[in-house]
Amino acid sequence: MIKLPIYLDYAATTPVDAQVIAKMLEFLGDYGQFGNPASLTHAYGKAASHAVQTAREQVAELIGGEASEIIWTSGATESVNLALKGAAQLYQGQGKHIVTFKTEHKAVLDTCQQLEKMGFTVTYLATLPNGLIDLAKFSEALRNDTILVSVMQVNNEIGVIQDVDAIAQLTASRGILLHVDAAQSIGKLAIDVQRTPIDLMSLSAHKIYGPKGIGALYVRRKPRVRVAPLIHGGGQELGMRSGTLPTHQIAAMGEAYRIAQTRMAADYQHSANLRALFLERIASCRNFTVLGDASHTYPGILNICFKDQLAKSLIKLLPELAIATGSACVNNSDEPSYVLRALGLSNEVAQSALRFSFGRFTTPAEIDFAAATIIKLLITDNYKIKVEE
Repeated sequence: MIKLPIYLDYAATTPVDAQVIAKMLEFLGDYGQFGNPASLTHAYGKAASHAVQTAREQVAELIGGEASEIIWTSGATESVNLALKGAAQLYQGQGKHIVTFKTEHKAVLDTCQQLEKMGFTVTYLATLPNGLIDLAKFSEALRNDTILVSVMQVNNEIGVIQDVDAIAQLTASRGILLHVDAAQSIGKLAIDVQRTPIDLMSLSAHKIYGPKGIGALYVRRKPRVRVAPLIHGGGQELGMRSGTLPTHQIAAMGEAYRIAQTRMAADYQHSANLRALFLERIASCRNFTVLGDASHTYPGILNICFKDQLAKSLIKLLPELAIATGSACVNNSDEPSYVLRALGLSNEVAQSALRFSFGRFTTPAEIDFAAATIIKLLITDNYKIKVEE
């Protein structure tokens, strides 16, 4: 039995895994370990503190880091803000130049724009037409006063995977801090901060079957990296992020990361199989193009341009499918995707693109149904929506 609408927007958020829900419930209600993890004078607080530490270790293990390098935040957006603003403030004595890319998430781009208002200089580099970074141009953009680089490992709209290893080698050789936005890649691609010299990394829970409202920032200890706090108060999280810790969300994030580590290879292959099946099924549509690089791409994100079709109109005509035109943060805008425009694509192409994203709970039967629904609309019904409309 297929549940409608079929959810094909895993890049926006994922359903919470049943095991994660069970873990979260352990720390809610008067029957659970609901104590404040900072209240170490009694059993409730100690139990909560232990759960927080366990989750910290689970998150650190997934990235090859240490538990003491994990700072809890309310999500990846706060993590990005803490990384960029916090590092810029502390290291501005060494320079005030930052490098990032035009295809980054709004959390990075808007934060960089705010830093420009604070007196910092930001270079926004274009990528190659396939979405990959031109490493030669990136290297040329680094200056003596460059203190920070920010890059996302997996693009949330086109799924392109950047060569973080190569980027990290360039920044490390110049003594420049590297921040990686791993919200879309964590738990999907292997990353080891002991092997790759990443200084700061933003993490999320709700992209890998954990709850919304919780995330983390990895902050390297050796060589030591620090960030100035955005939030002041009780001095939690080594003074970098004050506030009472939400034990239930933290424990749930830890559980989601634990599960992701055991399922990473299987989840990746599952997404790859679904992607291949979907492309095979819609092949009869013919007039479509897969955007982004063909080989350096996370298979769970598939951005397709349907020629001579208006994506927003297609969405309205496909109520059986939960799909998007791009990032959930800007999906309600009438403007074409800034990511696709940054690739050099025309407004016409950008407005004709739909993002399909698959995940752990997507089934081949759902992919078959989704493809058949699209084919019926575009071929069987011979329906054509002109971009001009």
